[in-house]
Amino acid sequence: MSENVENLILEHLRGMRGSQERMEHELREIKNRITNVEIGVAGIRRDAAHDNDKIVQHQIGMDELTERLERIEKRLAIANE
Repeated sequence: MSENVENLILEHLRGMRGSQERMEHELREIKNRITNVEIGVAGIRRDAAHDNDKIVQHQIGMDELTERLERIEKRLAIANE
């Protein structure tokens, strides 16, 4: 009888070990997927920062053109008098 109990306990332990191994495998897979998501988010942030840099550069160019246009308009107003 004690042999049957030991076999039953061993059978349950093997089942628990198999379940634990499956959970460990799934956890590794989830960690890999999270890492891939983090890499993707970092890429999006990098792209957004690059886009913001381009916007600032364009704004600086527009400001310079506006200043030049204002100077030209000012000179033309003086020449028309």
